[in-house]
Amino acid sequence: MKKESVLSRRRFLQVSTAAAVSSTWLVSCARNGQPEAVLTAHEKALVEAISDQIIPPDQDPGGKEAGVPNFIEIQLAGPYKRFQKDYKEGLAKMEATSNALRQKSFLALSFDEQTELLVVLEGNRAPGSIWSSGESGKFFRMIRDHCMQGFYGSPRHGGNRNYASWKMLKLDYPQICGRNVT
Repeated sequence: MKKESVLSRRRFLQVSTAAAVSSTWLVSCARNGQPEAVLTAHEKALVEAISDQIIPPDQDPGGKEAGVPNFIEIQLAGPYKRFQKDYKEGLAKMEATSNALRQKSFLALSFDEQTELLVVLEGNRAPGSIWSSGESGKFFRMIRDHCMQGFYGSPRHGGNRNYASWKMLKLDYPQICGRNVT
């Protein structure tokens, strides 16, 4: 008689989440383990600032420390290649919006001012001379979604450094067939 194992609800959710994450995202191959440079240094700094706005650091790592910008860079060189133009144009327009509304670079703004500017973009209230109708909200949603994927996904995709989000959620490192999914 075969003994059936009992799978707890918590363990089921952990395994299900790990399976969904590992089957949804593709791993891109990078030269020498480093992502192909897609973004300029300034663009990457903007992505770092935005990732800390979307996932602010507190007692747990924020987006930047959790490797979200690295995830985005890796994905833009591979599976998200189709978004390269959207990032380059969106980041340039975000800088133009910051200069138009605050007379300084997004990076020179305080944390609260950066938040206010991102709320303007999210709400499609950015200057029409810079963004077409609905475009700023679309850009904000794209980068927000990519930040969340980089924070909550498997570290093997370039983000969630040191299992930051999994530790924050108090998840065991998910395993499938007795092996870590990382």
